[in-house]
Amino acid sequence: MAPKDHRPNILHFICHDLGQELHCYGNPTVESPRLDALAAEGVRFSRFFAASTPCSPSRGCIMTGRYAHSTGLIGLVNRGWDLPDREKTLVDHLNEAGYETWHFGLQHERKDPARNRYAHEIGAGRPVWIEAAGADVIRFLGSADARRGPWYLNIGTFEVHLKFNRPLYVAADPAKVHVPSYLPDDPDVRLELARFHGAIRFMDLWIGHLLDALDRTGLREDTAFLFTTDHGAAFPRAKSTLYDSGIGTALIGRFPERLGVRPGTCGALLSNIDLAPTLLEMVGAPVPPEVQGRSFWPLLAGRPCEPRAEVYSEKSFHDRYDPMRCIRTDRYKYIRSFENVPNLPLPKDILDSIASRPLRPDALQPRPPEELYHLEADPGEEHNRAADPALRAVRDRLASRLEAWMRDTGDFLPGPMPPPPPEQWL
Repeated sequence: MAPKDHRPNILHFICHDLGQELHCYGNPTVESPRLDALAAEGVRFSRFFAASTPCSPSRGCIMTGRYAHSTGLIGLVNRGWDLPDREKTLVDHLNEAGYETWHFGLQHERKDPARNRYAHEIGAGRPVWIEAAGADVIRFLGSADARRGPWYLNIGTFEVHLKFNRPLYVAADPAKVHVPSYLPDDPDVRLELARFHGAIRFMDLWIGHLLDALDRTGLREDTAFLFTTDHGAAFPRAKSTLYDSGIGTALIGRFPERLGVRPGTCGALLSNIDLAPTLLEMVGAPVPPEVQGRSFWPLLAGRPCEPRAEVYSEKSFHDRYDPMRCIRTDRYKYIRSFENVPNLPLPKDILDSIASRPLRPDALQPRPPEELYHLEADPGEEHNRAADPALRAVRDRLASRLEAWMRDTGDFLPGPMPPPPPEQWL
């Protein structure tokens, strides 16, 4: 049954720590059949990057359409950071546009879920595993509330965060898993990857249950289904870094046929601050001037759309103060670090993982203040060309653009900033 005013419902699923580790994104040994099918039916965004690499800041970017240093959510909520009440999110804008807003499961933007201002908060304080949140969503989809529409439904779950040791996960064969180039091919790494693949497979199974529920209830053709994640996978040199393995994220969208979105792969350079304004434009709601992201809805609707020339990303706090900024273009990545720290400081969850035992030889070396990568020749970002005279002009140009972005967006660097006191931690 179509929503009364014919605007689409939105089902927005945000998972944890996935990066682009799906079969449809090129991982040959991950089993993700339902998400692969969703990508085939809809649009797979192949170059969708997190504007901040830690969990809470990235989710704040998704929900506000603004950079982390602009909102103030520059570290983890469970470490004392918080999205200020003054910051309006996609939820606020859709509330104002007449959408009924629902949240199920995990949120990582504010200490108190009620302050996110959803009209309905389901399951707060309960375990946020996908089978619990998924069952609640399926009940909702079968209800009279779901038939009234239009609604915005945000689902967050703990999957696929470490640890990958739940009995419900069936690990893959460690001997057969694909080992990304940024990780050493080691038995411990293979075992952790095998467990990770099992968590992905379980999540994919429940994505299938949600898709089946949309079909069963007749809501499929009235609902835009968006699947994304916050940042890269929880392995060394991925999560908590500004390499593509840390900021490259999955985004898959399936849209009602009446919106005229053609299925396929979108290779445009996009930032996750662009998602909120895109959804607002999709439903005909105004995009507030404080939103820093750029809607890519014209691209999907077949209208002229000026592509991005670059995306920016940042890190200030994960487990420790580690300020970094980067600019990524089609061909190059420039990273600027502002503290004297080891090359790969590991968040606690990765430090506790068996995949951190066989660290790369360069992991504990001092991190260079500048890194430059020629992405066409070196997609794995292994060869720092910042000191290469042949690329000096490129380095200087990207450094200048990065500094201009920091200045224009009111970034607080340089200068140290203490973390919130422990009594504020969750």
